[in-house]
Amino acid sequence: MTPTANSRTEPAVPFSEALAVWIRVGFLSFGGAAGQIAMLHTIIVEEKKWLDEKRFLHALSYCTLLPGPEAQQLATYIGWLLHGVRGGLTAGLLFVVPGALIVLAMSMLYVTARGVPIIDGIFFGIKAAVLVIVVQAVIKMAKRVGDAAVLKAVMAASLLAILLFQVPYPLIVIAAAACGAFLLPKPTEAAPASRSSPGRYATLLISTLVWGAVWLTPVAVAALLLGPGHIITQIGIFFSQLAVITFGGAYALLVWLAQAAVEQKGWVTAAEMVDGLGLAETKPGPTILVTQFVGFLAAFRAPDPFSPMTAAIIGAAMTTWVTFAPSFLFIFAGAPFVEDLRHNRLLAGALKGITAAVVGVILYLAIWFALHVFFGAVGSVAVGPVRLPTVDPLALDWKAAGLAVIAFVLAFRIKLGLIPLIAVMAGLGVAVKLTLG
Repeated sequence: MTPTANSRTEPAVPFSEALAVWIRVGFLSFGGAAGQIAMLHTIIVEEKKWLDEKRFLHALSYCTLLPGPEAQQLATYIGWLLHGVRGGLTAGLLFVVPGALIVLAMSMLYVTARGVPIIDGIFFGIKAAVLVIVVQAVIKMAKRVGDAAVLKAVMAASLLAILLFQVPYPLIVIAAAACGAFLLPKPTEAAPASRSSPGRYATLLISTLVWGAVWLTPVAVAALLLGPGHIITQIGIFFSQLAVITFGGAYALLVWLAQAAVEQKGWVTAAEMVDGLGLAETKPGPTILVTQFVGFLAAFRAPDPFSPMTAAIIGAAMTTWVTFAPSFLFIFAGAPFVEDLRHNRLLAGALKGITAAVVGVILYLAIWFALHVFFGAVGSVAVGPVRLPTVDPLALDWKAAGLAVIAFVLAFRIKLGLIPLIAVMAGLGVAVKLTLG
């Protein structure tokens, strides 16, 4: 496949020069999706001038429509524009691989060094920083929702649906998309006419079949060799499903992870989920790599017929593969239809509805994390169809609560950045564990 006609107006860029840039991006992409997109803009538009502002925003608009890590998809899209499939693969893989290797190394340290006061202290402090990070995500996402009454209602209903009724996250996304598509006012101006052609549909079909096979082949191989009930196969199936509904980024994804991997499957504990998010925030690459940490631990605890560490590495690799492979399918198959998607009114409304729902579910995530960090054990009580979370006030971990207060002051009053905040809280966590136990 070759770039579209629009991309041929872009300046010719030597592949070796682009490769050096994508390596640089892969090791410096800290700060979550917003920071990563800003970095791509600085390098690609301002520094290298490989794309102009309009073309960059055009690519970004398409990527925001997709489930999954939009910053990685944007890098893939830009690489595709410059050098076709080879460029897209290079940019997309290099955006993920450095961070994935770091998360793998940190996961191995996590399972081998727990119980060591310094290591426990680091994760204890990071938990407080994670609470702040999630609250900041809620605030940033809320600013993107807008003032429409429908969207505010979707936001509130999404929070209540998952907090009080435990409605599964995928159903919330579907309902929010329908509300946004059919209840939001439509613009009065006419949408541009579609320019799709039979050749483009053929390209879509071929690309979908090829990249769909690339995505799902490892899952099929695991099912064939290990059986459909083996943990490696189950990891592949679960995270494949998750990859196609992760609108709103890693924080929204964590809601479904909390529901499924913690409460239903028992793969990890709530505290370990918080630790995983802390790990994902401290390295370059997409925050969604928290999924790799979950897959690592799940396979580590059910290793047969492998050793625990071998199973964990395979589980981590499977998780990362099925989490990010769909992004290549979306870019390589969907890029020729970018204009059609951008001007589809129903799709635009659906995206707004999903964005509003994501704010509600991330707010739920902040509440869920806070309860588990401060109290450890969280119960529930049923009142008719409503199920309310309950905690024992006497079980409050005052050390965790104190660190959280410090983290909020550092983030919102002193305006400390993400990485310095995590570093400071990790240091305070170590001090607390060494002095207070």
